[in-house]
Amino acid sequence: MIRDKNLRAVASLFLAGNRRHLAAGMALSLSTVLAGMALLGLSGWFITATAIAGLSLGTALAFDVFAPSAGIRFLALARTAARYGERIATHDATLAILAELRERLFRGWAEARAARALIARPARLLFRLTVDIDALDTLYLRVMVPLLSAMGAALAAAIALGFLSPLLGLATGLFLLTAGLGVPVLAARMARKPARRRAHALEALRARSIDLVRGQTELVMANRAGAQRAAILAADKRLAEADDDLNRIEAGSGVALGIAGSALLAAVLLASAQLAQAGAIGAPAAAFALLIGLTAIEPFTALRRGAVEIGRAMLAVRRIGPRLRVQERETPAAGQSCDGSIRLAHVSALHTGCDHPALYDLSLNIAPGERVALIGDSGAGKSSLLALLAGELMLTGGNIEASPATLLTQRTELFRDTLGGNLRLAAPAATDADLRLALEAAGLAEFVDTLPLGLNTLLGEGGAGLSAGQARRLALARLLLRGSPVWLFDEPTEGLDGKTARDVIARVFARAGHRTLIVATHIRREAEGADRILLMECGRVIRDARRGSAEYQDLLVGLRPD
Repeated sequence: MIRDKNLRAVASLFLAGNRRHLAAGMALSLSTVLAGMALLGLSGWFITATAIAGLSLGTALAFDVFAPSAGIRFLALARTAARYGERIATHDATLAILAELRERLFRGWAEARAARALIARPARLLFRLTVDIDALDTLYLRVMVPLLSAMGAALAAAIALGFLSPLLGLATGLFLLTAGLGVPVLAARMARKPARRRAHALEALRARSIDLVRGQTELVMANRAGAQRAAILAADKRLAEADDDLNRIEAGSGVALGIAGSALLAAVLLASAQLAQAGAIGAPAAAFALLIGLTAIEPFTALRRGAVEIGRAMLAVRRIGPRLRVQERETPAAGQSCDGSIRLAHVSALHTGCDHPALYDLSLNIAPGERVALIGDSGAGKSSLLALLAGELMLTGGNIEASPATLLTQRTELFRDTLGGNLRLAAPAATDADLRLALEAAGLAEFVDTLPLGLNTLLGEGGAGLSAGQARRLALARLLLRGSPVWLFDEPTEGLDGKTARDVIARVFARAGHRTLIVATHIRREAEGADRILLMECGRVIRDARRGSAEYQDLLVGLRPD
């Protein structure tokens, strides 16, 4: 049983999926090693036996060359096929697991609380998603698989030599386990600190390089560009020193295993010679024993790379494991329905790092298909309520039952990608015809038609190349591609001119259909199509007015006009 909680969290992910591929990869690796040992041992026996049989005509005619030849050919083909299958099975399974791990971590860090913790150091997120996750392939490819193969080789060598001499087989097995495992274990202990230094230096090198590129203007103005370059060079020097230490440890472990292999070969040679001299075995059996001893240590040499990298892998486990454990502990606090209804009962919610709750003892029922406007001063809790319904803010008290929702925030997030690529973030399987319909509904289709590349037009970072109104329409088209029963808008037309804003709002309400629609706003034009207006203050709804009532009209008049 794995006692380390972080290692257990990572191991459970490896074992949860692709278990058959992982087991198949380990079995094929073991088969490759055993077939190689058997091939060399049988070949040595066959060559020696053939040479001896050829000394006289009688033995030459009686000697069966076909059975050993067939065995050698079979083992050669089996070794090649097993090696090929092992590479496919182990690498495919490992890459699939690492891809799933990367997606899980990305989704976990995309949550509001985790994202705020990383926003000050975005390079750390990149490092976790790339270097740390890639380091985990060591656990399977360079530790578990070679370890199983080496243990199998030691057992096979002990059994094979045990048929010739039980004492020789037992001594060989014990020596292989002691020296073959002892050297990698010692190398792993020696490499632990250099591996940590290398990981920290690499992270510092990447972060400082990114800071230099992205903040070069500010660094030059502050006369700190030279200092930043010096910091990068210092990190690179530490990285090189750590690499040198790790290379020395790996080379030293290779030399130690080579010495152990030579010692084993010499011992097997002496023992075989004594057995042959005593008449216990013949020359072919002695050649077989010698070649088995020659190959028995080889599988252990594959462990030296894993031993050097195990420190880096365990550091990655310690960094990634807590995030996986948090995801395992977190359970949805909200029930879900799919009819567009929303029910909140005495709900409280708190932003990370804040002393006062953003929402406090809030109770609210919204019927399916209802259109609601949230109004109130800045800080009243409108955006927090939308974040709660969108799943970006966790409950601290109360109960919530809400349908899946899509949120359009005040800030339009567009990426350096094509128009079609930005739209397909919402619906990866959408066809060009689907995207066209969404653009028509958002009022952007005519503009896209004027572009030479149409949907393949590349946007700059942050949607550069579009005006504010076009960017908001593109974000609206992306929302329209989502099939969620609840749409949430946080001041959707803020910063747009009156004509564009009214057109966007009209299209939203026209396209909403049977969906539930909630708009947080300060502007009259965004609220006048609502069935209800909710006035919020200090994280609570203090007034609830329905269309047609005098209170509804009073609240509407109090909003900012166009």
